[in-house]
Amino acid sequence: MAGKKYAIGIDFGTESGRAVLVDVADGAEIAAAVQPYTSGVITARLPGSGVPLEPDWALQDPADYLAVLKQTVPALLLQSGVDPADVIGLGIDFTACTMLPVLTDGTPLCILPQYRDRPHAWVKLWKHHAAQPEAHQLDQAARRFGFLDRFGGKVSSEWFFPKAWQILNEDSEIYHAAARLVEAGDWIVWQLTGQQSTNSCAAGYKAFWSKREGYPPPDFFKAIDPRLENIVAEKIAAPVLPQGSLAGRLTPQAAQWTGLLAGTAVAVANVDAHVSVPAATVAAPGALVVIMGTSNCHMLLSPEEKLVPGICGYTEDGIIPGFFGYEAGQTCVGDHFAWFIQNCVPESYQLEARQRGLGLHALLEEKAAALRPGESGLLALDWWNGNRSVLVDADLSGLILGMTLRTRAEEMYRALIEATAYGTRIIIDTLKQQGLDIHTFIATGGLPERNQMLMQIYADVTGLEIRITAARHAPALGSAMFGAVAAGTSAGGYATIQEASQRMAHLRDEVYRPDPHNQAVYARLYQEYVLLHDYFGRGANDVMKRLKAWKVEE
Repeated sequence: MAGKKYAIGIDFGTESGRAVLVDVADGAEIAAAVQPYTSGVITARLPGSGVPLEPDWALQDPADYLAVLKQTVPALLLQSGVDPADVIGLGIDFTACTMLPVLTDGTPLCILPQYRDRPHAWVKLWKHHAAQPEAHQLDQAARRFGFLDRFGGKVSSEWFFPKAWQILNEDSEIYHAAARLVEAGDWIVWQLTGQQSTNSCAAGYKAFWSKREGYPPPDFFKAIDPRLENIVAEKIAAPVLPQGSLAGRLTPQAAQWTGLLAGTAVAVANVDAHVSVPAATVAAPGALVVIMGTSNCHMLLSPEEKLVPGICGYTEDGIIPGFFGYEAGQTCVGDHFAWFIQNCVPESYQLEARQRGLGLHALLEEKAAALRPGESGLLALDWWNGNRSVLVDADLSGLILGMTLRTRAEEMYRALIEATAYGTRIIIDTLKQQGLDIHTFIATGGLPERNQMLMQIYADVTGLEIRITAARHAPALGSAMFGAVAAGTSAGGYATIQEASQRMAHLRDEVYRPDPHNQAVYARLYQEYVLLHDYFGRGANDVMKRLKAWKVEE
């Protein structure tokens, strides 16, 4: 291995952290390691104290993130035998907006005994949707200031400022005790380098920041709540650095955690979906990259600035320097199918799976693949966790239409998959309607690795050929690529992420092509989906919201 140079990428996901060590020359994966979060996603009660959480809460423990650093990176070095001196750079990505309150030195409030039993002291995960009332109120004020047009015209409860405002509204002591409110990705980089920075990706897509205008002015925050007037200066107060830049270098303490050398280059933090774009070989317009896992994230580059209703937003240089990066998404995809497996599969199917040595997902995929499009008579709306794009409404809920006493589990399973494909097509259609070019569909994430039927359905529904990234762990590879860019050419890395993408990213040979017959059937079913989507999602019938309100009241 003499003469070779390596980079490490760490992908902090929803349930675990995954690290890869790759060859800088060609992106080849040398070693990989995974560390599950001990506390996982906290939705019912706080660990230890047992303090109950209200509906729509989703928290995490930052100690789990540090465990990822301390466990995975040493494991990579042990597996590979690579000399730490040959690791030139480290990059990390994170779910977003995932944020936490900390002291001036970065200490999370939730690890302090006096705040351990206070829910607002903990990390608010990206899918914490309990700040929906704040998001609604932010909507009204933001429209008067104009910047909301960049974000599809509507504020999401998943974003930074609704979550920050919820802390202030519900536990002002925690808000005032926090010297900083920080994205978890930026917090990890802070722990690695000893220097606080804000990455332009999370700031742009989740906190209304723009390259040209910065954050919204104090007048905006004052208009929604006088207590928030100076939130940017008081609670963020860190330089916004562009993607691919050097955030700092590994401190002696972080070197001890990881086994790497102090002084190793650390890239500015990134967002998991966005960092996957260059790892999917995309560094130019026209290719839609869809990161498919617990949720779907849709990424598109364009040289043009377009206002697109209902998307998560666009940020100049937010994904790749030189382009506007557009983001849209679906909040419930893999989570959708996992819910079905956990709650809706008969014992007879479980017995068959055990007897045949199959997982339930594999069994249901086999049975569902034998069905023709439309054969089940079912149609679903994929809103089990609300809708991110293009309705931007966390108060919507799921629906399956057409159920009878003869409906089987595999029919429901396929209908749920089809619903997520229809949701992706609505996003594609919306982007195209605004003049954005989409000629290629590249998929990455856990689902393309596991479910061929799902990928064929997406091709049939969207009418696009689908290619799959070669990397098993695209976000981690993308982070490693940015680590190589942060290290620079003098250390054996790259000058730009475009150069790194050309050398380190690859696609598989297989292609999913639309089946003309299936495509025609799905075109009709999609029109029915759109009718349901607009009827329940655009105000004609708000029964889902009324039911949710009654559920909370009870």
